[in-house]
Amino acid sequence: MLVSAAWIVPAVFATLNELAQRRLGGQPRPSLPELLFAGGDWLLYAFLTPGVFAISRRWPLSRPHVARRVFVHLGMSLLFCAAWAGAGTALRALLTPRAMWYTPLKYFVSWLFVTFPFGVAVYLCMVGIEHAVRYFAEARDRELQMARLSEQLSGARFAALQAQVNPHFLFNTLNTIAVLVRDDDRVGAVRIVEQLADILRRTLTRHQTNEVTLADELDLVRQYLAIEQARFSDRLRPTFDVADDLLPAAVPSFALQHLVENALRHGLARRSDASSVRVAARRDGGVLELSIADDGPGIDEGAAELKGHGIDDTRQRLQALYGARASLTVARAAAGGTVATLRVAYHTLDSRFDGGAR
Repeated sequence: MLVSAAWIVPAVFATLNELAQRRLGGQPRPSLPELLFAGGDWLLYAFLTPGVFAISRRWPLSRPHVARRVFVHLGMSLLFCAAWAGAGTALRALLTPRAMWYTPLKYFVSWLFVTFPFGVAVYLCMVGIEHAVRYFAEARDRELQMARLSEQLSGARFAALQAQVNPHFLFNTLNTIAVLVRDDDRVGAVRIVEQLADILRRTLTRHQTNEVTLADELDLVRQYLAIEQARFSDRLRPTFDVADDLLPAAVPSFALQHLVENALRHGLARRSDASSVRVAARRDGGVLELSIADDGPGIDEGAAELKGHGIDDTRQRLQALYGARASLTVARAAAGGTVATLRVAYHTLDSRFDGGAR
């Protein structure tokens, strides 16, 4: 709309030019219809501009179709020249029919050839303006998206840190350390202290990384589960089914850890004989599928949209990072318990990234 309105400027100058040329040539002052035609002919393109923008959005000059799209727009520029010349002919016939030196058809053909050189340039300028407007709009959207991702990552880091340092977690960990020290198991006590320190270090040093390798995320999960075994004594039996060739795959930071924590809080903690947490990964074409299954009581049939710890945050980050190419579902497992399935577009990270490929 702003670009269309901008055609008022050349319309005003065209009207002033008509007045000035008549005055300089010593000719009579132009009539009102003549002035309306001089300015109105430019305003006609204001009505064509939205069509040019629509076509430019439909066939943008972007790889890998640049050459083909150039020819498309050259052809469309000729069509818009014809539309401009046709509208100009109709306007001339309406306002100043006596100024038409040919029949309407011949006048249209004549006006068409007059329009071609300038009209093609005008059309291509409009395409360039549309591309520039869209580029800046997309750049602004990317900045907003990165800001949202940064905020969500900070929230994920805080949630992960909060989960590790909550009073129950620390109480169980410190109590286990005390028991191990009383039993003179110094090696076990030192191991748990080191695991706790490693979890806190990993959580605090990921900074603004939205993605890490699956290997790095699994290390965090293993450390977390090793400490949580203090809470569940000897009944927690985690298993991992992850092929080595999937370890460099990129996954959202903290996503897997949140889902494993969810399995413990809503699965094993609510059923005394539950003991299994299974983490599996597989690649299905261009999709990486991660699943976390437990043998707890399972979710209710109507709770397919479970909103447990980290679930909402993970879904929002998936939407921001991958759009429709990612999903997170939580459902009752066929053999009992609950299974959370995370699907993301498969790609790998190299050593230049935080937590690079291993």
